[in-house]
Amino acid sequence: MTEFIITIDGPAGSGKSSTAKLLAEKLGATFLDTGATYRAATLAAIMKQADMKDIGALEKIIDDTNFKFDSTPGQMTVKIDEKDCTEQIREPEVTQAVAFIASVPSLREKLVKIQRALAARHKKVVAEGRDQGTVVFPNADYKFFLTANSQQRAKRRSAELTAKGHKINLDQLQQEIEKRDHTDKTRDTAPLVPAAEAVIIDNSEITLEQTVDEILKHIEI
Repeated sequence: MTEFIITIDGPAGSGKSSTAKLLAEKLGATFLDTGATYRAATLAAIMKQADMKDIGALEKIIDDTNFKFDSTPGQMTVKIDEKDCTEQIREPEVTQAVAFIASVPSLREKLVKIQRALAARHKKVVAEGRDQGTVVFPNADYKFFLTANSQQRAKRRSAELTAKGHKINLDQLQQEIEKRDHTDKTRDTAPLVPAAEAVIIDNSEITLEQTVDEILKHIEI
């Protein structure tokens, strides 16, 4: 039986994953990277050369593909039809296409079921995403929403991608992040908004450790 679920939502580049990983480590909890499920579905569609506008085909891909998600210390490993795709789901091609998968209600419904099933396997869960506190785990014990200005978020994402060998245009990346923000906030299904009871933390000017410390101030476990 699950002892507690903590949700951390926020826009791209707000530090959700890094924060959730460190928080989970400090609490002895499982880190649940729900964005990985959307990325895995997107990558599966790309690998099968699916038409990203053919919702029926995408539904079938999700149903027929063997996805395996395992939470290990510090990350969630992803396998697609037994192939390790943990790093591949972070490629720019997937990042550019994932917003469509995330905007289709029937596809989200399938992936939310996967996310809930993953959480049910663990006693203590720190889940990060865009709708964890509002849709996936509306009864979570603690809810947080991270935010930061788009310039700072672009710098963070650029550092991540540069470290992996990608050449990044910072201005273009910031524009892409702002475009994704608009898409996430205005979609009809599970828009990016803080849960009513979520603690909102702007980490534009604070470190990862300070962000986690701020979260811990609000938790009694």
